[in-house]
Amino acid sequence: MTGYICRFLLRAADVKAVLLTGLMLFLAGCGYTTQSSLDPMYQSISVSPFFNESAEYDLQAPLANALTRKFITDTRLQVVTPEEADLLLEGVILDFHRKGLTHDARDEATQSLLVVTAAVRLTDLKSGKVLWEEPLMAGETSFYSRAAGLSSDRLRGNAEVYLGTVRSFATEEENRAASEALEQLASDIYLRVVEPW
Repeated sequence: MTGYICRFLLRAADVKAVLLTGLMLFLAGCGYTTQSSLDPMYQSISVSPFFNESAEYDLQAPLANALTRKFITDTRLQVVTPEEADLLLEGVILDFHRKGLTHDARDEATQSLLVVTAAVRLTDLKSGKVLWEEPLMAGETSFYSRAAGLSSDRLRGNAEVYLGTVRSFATEEENRAASEALEQLASDIYLRVVEPW
């Protein structure tokens, strides 16, 4: 009986050693680093106001403000005028779309999905070369209508702290949802700039 227990414990120790070795090899092969993949020759960026081709208004300023704030907070790229910048970030808000997710007995939407899409381009101003173009980037969120009785008076995520609500919609719920979608879109664009891999 004692021999059986010893062999079992020895096998358990071997399994742990193999798993630990495998995990260390896996992590070593991941190539994780805390360094940015942004080329160090780029020190500054200009954020151009986005054009708005959507049917809604009051979207450009909140998006540009959110993008500018992200670059200022990060500090890898100094936000400057186009004349002083190494990089120019520009784009077009393509669409603002709402879709009902859940409906009540009268077939009125009680929860909706809100999506803001944009086309974005980053240009090296010294060479004039377009570094990347994304024909479709999106920010989205869901929100409850007042009829659902589940509305919230706060913004989620960074939008709560940093972004004033958009004020062009019929309800406060939709204004907050637009702010959240723009904040998410700004985050995706910002990450595409500073981590272009």
